Amino acid sequence: MALVLRHTEIAALLDRQHVFDAVEAGLADLSTGIAQNPAPTSMDSADDGRVIPMMAQSGTAELAVVKVLSDLPGNRDRGLPRQRSTLLVTSTRTGQCVAVLDGRAITAIRTAAASAVATKRLARPGSSVLGVVGAGNLAIEHVRAIVGVRDIDSVVVWSRSKSTVEKFRAGIEDLGLEVTSAHSVEQLAREADIICTLTPSVDPILCGRWLTDGTHLNVVGAAPRPDEREVDGTAMARSRIIVDSRPTALSKSGDAILAIAEGAIAESAIDIELGDVITGRRIGRSAPSEITLFDSTGIGLEDLVVARLVIDRALELDVGTQIDLSS
Repeated sequence: MALVLRHTEIAALLDRQHVFDAVEAGLADLSTGIAQNPAPTSMDSADDGRVIPMMAQSGTAELAVVKVLSDLPGNRDRGLPRQRSTLLVTSTRTGQCVAVLDGRAITAIRTAAASAVATKRLARPGSSVLGVVGAGNLAIEHVRAIVGVRDIDSVVVWSRSKSTVEKFRAGIEDLGLEVTSAHSVEQLAREADIICTLTPSVDPILCGRWLTDGTHLNVVGAAPRPDEREVDGTAMARSRIIVDSRPTALSKSGDAILAIAEGAIAESAIDIELGDVITGRRIGRSAPSEITLFDSTGIGLEDLVVARLVIDRALELDVGTQIDLSS
């Protein structure tokens, strides 16, 4: 039997702390070879769209996933989300289809969890001011995830939309944090100890010359396309760069690919994976004054480990629809 879960069912099942733990463990498994996550391919779609199959398998979970991510800029004119995704989960032992899951909630919360893992491992001790560039749902999830790993006193937010900022404030009101709005991304960059860029930018929205020593960045928002980015080559050149997956970053991260093409960094600068920092195989932050940058492209393994949590919890609570696909 295959378990089918809708977005609302999945959102109700997710526990952020459990997601954090699962993502951290999954990245460690990738470092040690227990899990595999090949670089995704990309196929053209209508209206400059891309269809990206993201694959991974976990020896720990004995599961494999194929997440079909559709990145469709034309959806804005249709009143639909630019990105939509569905996960197909199968058993690596029997080949059985275990589950079909909507990807929206899983993607948002695992993305924030990965940034929180990076922040825990890379941010300078004593970092207390969190800056978020962009104020949508992903920004809310990032604040909630990062307050779990750092003693955050205040949040600085920048967005082009005042109404979005107000929704952001309401979305984290229960955390009791001081929230201020920055007039510019430059102001935010100069004030924050930890910066999360969470916009669908095509061209750099954050410049490296604005960064202060000791800052940690989570660069998250740009679409997985080699010609779109949120930070410029100077930001990459000034930073110690850590990625979730080197093959994925070198094929899908415009922040990395364009910085290499411009000569701002060498390809060899993209050689530290977050899982290697978790397992102690590589050093993350090497000095308090160092700028660290987590280039978060997002990988199928992160989806897989969270899908495992969702499936187990749904079966425990008898949530979802069971379908016999083989009949």
